[in-house]
Amino acid sequence: MALSDNARLVEAVLFIENQPLSVERIEEMTGISALEVRNCLDEISEEYYKSYHGLALIENAETWSFIPCSDLNDELRRCYGKKVDRRLTRSAVETLSIIAYSQPVTRAEVTKIRGVASDAVIRLLRERDYIKVVGRRDVPGHPCLYGTTKKFLYTFNLDSIQNLPRLSDIDRQRFEKEVSDEN
Repeated sequence: MALSDNARLVEAVLFIENQPLSVERIEEMTGISALEVRNCLDEISEEYYKSYHGLALIENAETWSFIPCSDLNDELRRCYGKKVDRRLTRSAVETLSIIAYSQPVTRAEVTKIRGVASDAVIRLLRERDYIKVVGRRDVPGHPCLYGTTKKFLYTFNLDSIQNLPRLSDIDRQRFEKEVSDEN
């Protein structure tokens, strides 16, 4: 079965943009109504699933994009290798989780919870667009408040921050105590 003209247009836009797009953004770019864009996305997804393509259409954090099918990961890794290892270090993941669960949170609060200086790790997470400044605390010095970004949600396959795994009671009390002691 061939894709409809609108579905072909949506497919081409997703391919050309090469980044996750919301239904609203696709609507703006194509002039196709949001309802029709959703129908097109369903049509494309169904076609790619049943025809055994090398790409899959996925929805993540209310955005849509193409990714390689997971069964091709080994072959793709062999072909393309890893030019730069973009994995996060243990300290970066720890810092990112503190920010995700405690946001909005200051650098000093993150440092207090971790027990070590976090300046470099916070800078790295900002450079990689996992966190951003979401405001300033109304205290002397007006320190930056950090929160997570859409890239964080996309990377960790979360629709929203509410979909983070629940903390154990002990961890939750530790986060709450450390952050409230700072204020």
